[in-house]
Amino acid sequence: MPPAKSLILAFSLIAGCTVSHSPSQKQVTFRVLPKVMPDSSVVFLAGDHPRLGMWQPDSIALQQQPDGSWSRTFTFHPGVRLEYKITRGSWQTEAVNAGGVVPPNSILEVTNDTTVVIEVAGWKDLRENVEGQITGTVVYHRAMTGEGLRPRDVIVWLPPGYANTPEQRYPVLYLHDGQNVFDPRTSFLGVDWRVDEVADSLMAAGAMAEIIMVAVNNTADRREEYSDSEKGRAYARFLINKLKPFIDDTYRTLPGARNTAVMGSSMGGLISFLLAWNHPEVFGQAACLSPAFIPPYDSAVRLVENDDGSHKRIRLYLDNGGVALDSVLQAGCENMLRALKNKGFRLGENLYWFHDRQAEHSERAWARRVWRPLLFMFKKNGH
Repeated sequence: MPPAKSLILAFSLIAGCTVSHSPSQKQVTFRVLPKVMPDSSVVFLAGDHPRLGMWQPDSIALQQQPDGSWSRTFTFHPGVRLEYKITRGSWQTEAVNAGGVVPPNSILEVTNDTTVVIEVAGWKDLRENVEGQITGTVVYHRAMTGEGLRPRDVIVWLPPGYANTPEQRYPVLYLHDGQNVFDPRTSFLGVDWRVDEVADSLMAAGAMAEIIMVAVNNTADRREEYSDSEKGRAYARFLINKLKPFIDDTYRTLPGARNTAVMGSSMGGLISFLLAWNHPEVFGQAACLSPAFIPPYDSAVRLVENDDGSHKRIRLYLDNGGVALDSVLQAGCENMLRALKNKGFRLGENLYWFHDRQAEHSERAWARRVWRPLLFMFKKNGH
């Protein structure tokens, strides 16, 4: 999501505006020029400063001007460094460049009264430059809500034999960052995890048991919802008390913990671990790809180190890359592996570790190795 990326969206600066305001602050006007704008849509600015909404994609609306541009003026102290993006109110509708790709964060260091002109070539939800498609049957459950949480869509992927075997029940895998899991049109940078294609191929080869997959979309509160915070606990309650009962009532599932798993990457890897560790009676397995176990999220490691209860009857998959951000995350993975082994977890039994040393921190990298956690958790007997 936005705070993890920091390159520059194409923009130009026009300095030297003559305006009247406090000499201790500088005036910054953001002027957005969209090449295409759907009817009734509004342009929003989202950034890392309280006046820019602290990355809430629908908080800071710009005003439409007679010439079709959208603008708003703010004041900041000199020396402030801003990172920001342009959206139409959600991360599914953020601005893309002429190639249809979501660019990294734009950066501005405030020094003078300035107008920032931003040309928007298109929008994420309208782009056509994507890789792949959804494979298989998916069912959408829109705007599901939980107490203290923003609404989000949930996408259910049904295994190939579901319609033709009405007597069969299936294990369930819950996945975070649902936008990035199946559909390249909604995924970050137009590349999805390809979990649908990979699972379909493994099932067709007889290597993997057929399962139901439930992808839960993230929201603007992703960082809080996927960590050991109040919103994180609210997210856990939503999954356990509302979403899982709904899925078990609506679809032919095997509802026990032994047949219920959870998977995610980065912050999604962190919350996957927390869900299995704190609720082993619900989630019997967790796959954590490039998990965030470093400060300020290393409380997960201490949670394991300080646990004096009975042995957790869960199975855990952990992996990590070795490039850029993943190299930073490596220390947290090592600390977690050490803590788990000290609590009796054994590699090859209830613990799996894979280090993809050439992999970066991206959907493309997770797509390349997602077969590993799928087989660890759902390998078909005899294969």
